Amino acid sequence: MLVETTDELQARAEFALGDAFLRKAVRFTVERLRTGKAESTAALGRWQEWRERGRAVRTHVIEHLDYYLEQFSDRLLEGGHHLHFAADAAEAAAIVTRIARERRAKLVVKSKSMVSEELHLNQHLADAGIEALETDLGEWIVQLAHEMPSHLIIPAIHKNRHQVQALFEAEGNVPLSPETQTLAAHARRRLRQRFAEADIGITGCNFAIADTGSVVLFTNEGNGRMVTTLPKTHIVVMGMERILPSLADLELMANLLPRSATGQKITTYVNLLSGARREGEADGARELHVVILDNGRSAQLGHPDYQEILNCIRCGACLNVCPVYRQVGGHAYASVYSGPIGAVLTPLLSRDPRARELANASTLCGACTEACPVKIPLHDMLVHLRRDNAQRLPNTSLEKQGFALWSLIFSRPFLYRLALRLARFAERFLLRTGSRSRRRLPMLPAVEAWARHRSLPLPARKSFRERFRELSRAKRP
Repeated sequence: MLVETTDELQARAEFALGDAFLRKAVRFTVERLRTGKAESTAALGRWQEWRERGRAVRTHVIEHLDYYLEQFSDRLLEGGHHLHFAADAAEAAAIVTRIARERRAKLVVKSKSMVSEELHLNQHLADAGIEALETDLGEWIVQLAHEMPSHLIIPAIHKNRHQVQALFEAEGNVPLSPETQTLAAHARRRLRQRFAEADIGITGCNFAIADTGSVVLFTNEGNGRMVTTLPKTHIVVMGMERILPSLADLELMANLLPRSATGQKITTYVNLLSGARREGEADGARELHVVILDNGRSAQLGHPDYQEILNCIRCGACLNVCPVYRQVGGHAYASVYSGPIGAVLTPLLSRDPRARELANASTLCGACTEACPVKIPLHDMLVHLRRDNAQRLPNTSLEKQGFALWSLIFSRPFLYRLALRLARFAERFLLRTGSRSRRRLPMLPAVEAWARHRSLPLPARKSFRERFRELSRAKRP
């Protein structure tokens, strides 16, 4: 789940905050996605009712996951297809690698799949001498850059066209202009030939339909259909929670997912695959393998605080409203999943103790919960994770003294009012001018890191409580 890095979250965030282009690119893109979502959901109407229905469907599925997984498996096997269950990422990667070796595959083409990133599947295939090629444009860009995706929906959100130009020129050994049309045309030429050469196509799975045994893919590029039809073997890697009961529920998700992710009414392509090529059909893979992955998901079943994380439909809406993600981008999380969903999901699925610090990458503002189309209480989960982290480690003496002082002040109104007055006096003294604030705040060790990338306005002459008291007196007869 985590990439190999010894840097702590704070160091990675500091690095991202120092990259002016990254911050500008991320802010611009997520603002565009937020605007698109607002317009699209408003056009649909009754959005809160759609969200509630989505939450109900996903909650029902997760509460009866064993039943729907069994139903999906039965339908898949009835069609003569291959089914594999993997307890963890290593086992899933081993299954895919074994299938590729048995078919003597030399080239694997992949459609966009976050769960395959979770397995670090490309590296496993490369270690086995098998080339794995990303065919989604954004995924191909980050693959050439030897990076991981920076966003669930737009993997190369942090790259500009000049950086992409350099990557494409190095890969193709040809000069290119930085024009978007030229770069897209180059990618199309380079990738189209590889589709025809590939032995195996690998995709993720947005949803699996239990009562039909179908796999559903939402894409905005034609590569998804090329990957699933041209190679002789198609391998689907899916998280065990990606189940929907029926096609009627797919209609609901077909409205929730695209509108929340990109602001589209529907994605350009919606692929509904109900098996491999049948007798008399002109195209399609000759065999279908579905790998269903656990990798820590089943541990959340029945958990009162965390089970709802399995409701996630991977739309990325929570990233687009998160003030932390907007400032540092996805790579600061050092995880396959970034933003609020990554801050919750990664610690729950990963055995790496370093993942626990991701729960601190949040202001707890609750914007992620409001943005989630299936109403996952992400900010509550972040609080629960912080509680769990605190219980693992004993409080330091400084923390104990600090909380004792906090309890003393907040339990006595007189001390609380006095503390507020002293705080306002200190704030006015330190923030008398803009230049002075930049000199004085970093001198205070307790707020140095916090203040380095922030500026505070001068407090009002009178506090809200003082003004309220004056207004109350003025209204008295």
